[in-house]
Amino acid sequence: MNTYEEQGIGFIFYGLGMVLNNTFNGAGDTWTPTWINIFGFWIFQIPFAYLLVHYYKLGPLGVFIAIPVAETLITVLSVVVYRRGNWKRIAI
Repeated sequence: MNTYEEQGIGFIFYGLGMVLNNTFNGAGDTWTPTWINIFGFWIFQIPFAYLLVHYYKLGPLGVFIAIPVAETLITVLSVVVYRRGNWKRIAI
């Protein structure tokens, strides 16, 4: 698999995650996507990319692997939170 294919797979999850996160925003629940993104990007993606680049010596490829993995994680978290339905109770 080359870098383009890895990124292409990530875009599928990126699109779905973006739709779900903006569903929360549209319903008035702005904290849910904020926390999901903080976790997905700052707590997971950046350290994971650093690990792949420096520990596994993948160089820039490590960054390009970390991006779709993080997008997949964000989407899975968004689906779980969406299915719980707590966002429906937010009063606008």
